[in-house]
Amino acid sequence: MLTSTICAAVSAAGLGIALLTAYRKRFLAAARIAAYALVPIGLVMTGVIDWVKDLVFKPSVWVGFGVLALSAVLFMITRAVERRGGGTREERRAAAAQQRAATAPAASAPSLGQAPARPAAAAAGPKKGRAAGAGEDFSDIEAILKKHGI
Repeated sequence: MLTSTICAAVSAAGLGIALLTAYRKRFLAAARIAAYALVPIGLVMTGVIDWVKDLVFKPSVWVGFGVLALSAVLFMITRAVERRGGGTREERRAAAAQQRAATAPAASAPSLGQAPARPAAAAAGPKKGRAAGAGEDFSDIEAILKKHGI
């Protein structure tokens, strides 16, 4: 009841100011002031003020907001952990297996101590050795390009 009285008084005061503004021949500003002045009484008549009053002054409503906030925080934390960790254990194992299958078998075994064997054509002469070596390099490049679909 008190909120209805206060809103009615605010609306009446606003409409009085709008009338004074219209008397000074500032009709656009008067119309704008009248529009603002009618909002409080409109909110009382529709019941929005009572709903807001019940919302603000009930502890169970604030506990509900706290539960919703806790839920949102838990969602954010789980999303961050999932992005950082890569998902579940099965998903990480599947991704690791897929990555191992995608690499070339010869590429994962480096040759550290042994020198590459020279082909027989390379031992025969310098011109033939260069030509054979260049052919091998291009075949490796072709294999890589085919692997990537180019």
